[in-house]
Amino acid sequence: MAADEILLHIKDSYYFEVPKWLWKHDHQSHSDFPDVWVKLDPGFQSWQAHEVYHRLAEDGAVGLPSEADFIHDYEHWLHEPGNHGKPITRYLTHKVDESLTSGGEALVWAERGVEVAEEYTVADYKALPADHQHVKWAPTKIEGYNQALSGKILIPQVFGGELRNLYQKEAGFAISKFMVIEFFVAVIITAVFIAYARRVSQGQLPKGWFWNLIDVFITFLRKDVAKANIHHGADHFVPIIWTLFFFILGCNLFGLIPWMGSPTGSISVTVTLAVAVLFIGMAAGARTFGVVGVWLNLVPGMELPTVIAIIIKPMMFIIELLGLLIKHAVLGIRLLANMVAGHVVLLAIMGLAVQIQTAVGVPSAVAWPVVIVILLGSVLLSCLELFVAFLQAYVFALLTALFINSETHSH
Repeated sequence: MAADEILLHIKDSYYFEVPKWLWKHDHQSHSDFPDVWVKLDPGFQSWQAHEVYHRLAEDGAVGLPSEADFIHDYEHWLHEPGNHGKPITRYLTHKVDESLTSGGEALVWAERGVEVAEEYTVADYKALPADHQHVKWAPTKIEGYNQALSGKILIPQVFGGELRNLYQKEAGFAISKFMVIEFFVAVIITAVFIAYARRVSQGQLPKGWFWNLIDVFITFLRKDVAKANIHHGADHFVPIIWTLFFFILGCNLFGLIPWMGSPTGSISVTVTLAVAVLFIGMAAGARTFGVVGVWLNLVPGMELPTVIAIIIKPMMFIIELLGLLIKHAVLGIRLLANMVAGHVVLLAIMGLAVQIQTAVGVPSAVAWPVVIVILLGSVLLSCLELFVAFLQAYVFALLTALFINSETHSH
């Protein structure tokens, strides 16, 4: 697995990466390329900037600089760190913010320009004739773009999400790679649970290695995780423990599949899971102690004189509340850190192999043993990651049970 492919396991995107020869692109003109790719092209951005300026000039915008100054300032801004590939709308928004920051009034022409720019879309650009000055894409550019896109399977944005680039969304509900993987994990879990439930309801014993394996995990989680750690009503929380364990395990294992990725390597996923555990625990506590009682239960019972209790108990409540939030935040960060760490180490090891090959060209007698050792190390580390995938799913389920017990148990 190449180093850049390992990096894709960590970073979410709006495409799936496969070998280039499996998914080649052979677009012939600017109108054939995906909208998100055209949007990042300097030709489109230049065309949009010129159209916006001409429209502002026609409207008689007050304070509008000359066209040469407008275009030059925009192009200069694009070359500043962090601005590469940003459209004219972002530049105009920057001008408005800059004028307000300096203590002046917002530039009216820049505010109007943001609205005007929305009218000049990629679809309009694609409709331009091939001989237009802004769409005369050289064959070398088209070939380079095809090479860059080859191997990238863009995810259709069926819900109307608008992408800023292949890694960031602009607006709307955009479907990312991790979302697709999570959906498939959920579908697999649902199918397995339904099939398992049917077998149990019909009194069938698990037969075959797969159903025996599932039965071992389910029984272990019920007996040694849920019932061993949740003292009251453990059976009510067993389905939650099962779901969290198998969902996290599925997401972790997908990270070991080439050209896939691990959703648990994204902080948005792990923190969301931790927040879900917090709400589940507090809701269970509210059911046991009442809506107010669940919060009062955070403070341990202490027999204190009234004067001292008025001071100590509010302080204890704040400390316990902070502790509650911190331990759930750590729950999500722990999972994230463990899943990312393995991929980062793999990236570093595989990077050594790439650097050696680059330094010596064709591997020599000296380079071959080093490369072999690095590859063997990567294989062994992948085996360790497989163990960590199971371990972290178990740790998350165990801590979930402990937290639920703490929030439903009287202190």
